[in-house]
Amino acid sequence: MNHSTVVAPSALFAEKTVEADGFEIRYLEAGAGDPLVYIHGASGVRLSKAHDILSESYRVIAIEVPGFGGSPANETSSNMSELAATLCNAVANMGITEYNLMGMSFGGKVTLSMSLHDKDKIKSLVLLAPAAIRLTDAPPPAGGPAAMKAALHAHPDDHPDLPAYGEGVLEKQHALVGRVMGPPRDDAFETALRQLEIPVLACFGTEDKVMPPEVAHIYAELLPNCHLMMIYDAAHAVDADRPEAVASVAGDFIERHEKFLVRQQSDMINP
Repeated sequence: MNHSTVVAPSALFAEKTVEADGFEIRYLEAGAGDPLVYIHGASGVRLSKAHDILSESYRVIAIEVPGFGGSPANETSSNMSELAATLCNAVANMGITEYNLMGMSFGGKVTLSMSLHDKDKIKSLVLLAPAAIRLTDAPPPAGGPAAMKAALHAHPDDHPDLPAYGEGVLEKQHALVGRVMGPPRDDAFETALRQLEIPVLACFGTEDKVMPPEVAHIYAELLPNCHLMMIYDAAHAVDADRPEAVASVAGDFIERHEKFLVRQQSDMINP
């Protein structure tokens, strides 16, 4: 809910493109090592210091979902399964045969759907304030950049102002999200998730007003290999509010999966 174009947090990330299912898909890439594919939220690609830190250990690939940012409107993907399949094909067309996955908010449902498609290729999944399961069908926070910044962050004054969207970008993105997102609770989707054996870490900010952490227990109940982590003093943009904490716990989970919990004193990341 911030800006409309692909924006890198530093010179570490290079912009590239890949073809998949008739789309020319943009992505940002930095680092080396095991691939970590990142799917953004409903606002578009927004990278934080957490991505910089993770790129010190992984090949971080932040994909712009076709229909977001500067790409043409996506009138092809009619549902989430089709969109997820396209993104899995994009990863395959990068020559990647095995990877870790991370999804933010809207990207949480996208990455869970990708995991159902590519379950034999995905080693682990990290969800940041995922919107796959929602208590209501409320739209994303409305208003200008200032209102959206207040909704995203626990301490908005600590973050730079958010650029305004380009003409037509917000409408284009909302149309795609509305078409593919599905209902707040999707019985068929949740039934499929019960069979997903991939290790999953679901992180929620304690101050999140967009995707309240009360939904966290539902993920733990549905996903057979899911672990929860509450990030103290973080709102919806959990990676921007607490980048070091998110990068640390995500990296530890990717390396150790459920064994990482042995070293944690609590399921709450404090200051």
